[in-house]
Amino acid sequence: MSVLDLARPDLLALSGYSSARLEAGRDGILLNANESPWPLDHAAPLNRYPDPQPARLRARLAELYGVDAPRLLIGRGSDEMIDLLVRAFCRAGRDAIVVQPPAFGMYAVCAAVQGAAVRSVPLVRERGFAPDFDAVLAAVDAAVKLVFVCAPNNPTGGTPSRADVLALADALRGRALVVVDEAYVEFADAPSLAPEAGSRDNLVVLRTLSKAHALAGARIGCLIAAAEIVELLRKIMPPYPLPTPCVEAAEAALCAKALARTGDHIAATKLERERLRVALTTIRGVREVFSSQANFLTVRFDDAGARYRQLLARGIVVRDVRRYPGLEDALRITVGSPEQNAALLAELAQRLEITA
Repeated sequence: MSVLDLARPDLLALSGYSSARLEAGRDGILLNANESPWPLDHAAPLNRYPDPQPARLRARLAELYGVDAPRLLIGRGSDEMIDLLVRAFCRAGRDAIVVQPPAFGMYAVCAAVQGAAVRSVPLVRERGFAPDFDAVLAAVDAAVKLVFVCAPNNPTGGTPSRADVLALADALRGRALVVVDEAYVEFADAPSLAPEAGSRDNLVVLRTLSKAHALAGARIGCLIAAAEIVELLRKIMPPYPLPTPCVEAAEAALCAKALARTGDHIAATKLERERLRVALTTIRGVREVFSSQANFLTVRFDDAGARYRQLLARGIVVRDVRRYPGLEDALRITVGSPEQNAALLAELAQRLEITA
């Protein structure tokens, strides 16, 4: 069978919108897209629509992630890729996704917007929020089209083993897609699963430049999957999803000099993560600091709400994750610069005066 047998049948016959830029490229006298002929004073001509999938950036990302360019789709962050997958594979009122809470909330949000059901298979708290893939497999029936795996997981910071994720994909081949969200993989010890998406047609990997590459404001992410999945998703994307300045910023961030700097920043973040972890364990009122393979630490407090308000009153903003199941007493703290981390620790070491 084809992996597209899992997709919405009504979309398979959809021709999709054919944009002027897609039909004729950027060369020549361009009178086909109703653009202004007068460019602004900018490094790149913003009066022209951008390439829907800029070839140079696509090739660079494919090289970086070790995949073939036809298997890679660039979008506005991995959030857009999640939304596209749910819209392409889930029929409203009929199909479902599987999530493993506590996990990134956009999986369930996109499913809700699409009218798809959400089946939750919680991570096992007693095993450090490890996944229960046997329970995941038991939750998959004919209605389930997508199984999301956040690796490293947001907000707990742990990551499943490569072997277990690949075994899950193999077990679900022909039944569901396994979507591995690798937003934080650069900070992890294990390598990316992106190259494996070339040999398993139901394995999808999401990557982003928002975290390690410091381009959160540019909103550049990508999906790596079987070429037929990429082509299906292109049909339902907006015609010009990538603003030219964002493409320029991404290309600049992926040059050799910038990548070397990024490598230094990743190494510094991992060192600060460990220093911060150790220091947090000495703070009165800290119950537990979860082990993390990401650029954040999730911390349990005696009174997380009071701690959150204490920090906020001092201009230090962390993430309140108490709404997540199993994290009712926890805050998520991004690993900052040494100076930012020192300010955080100094404030937490103060006597708690702001009460609930």
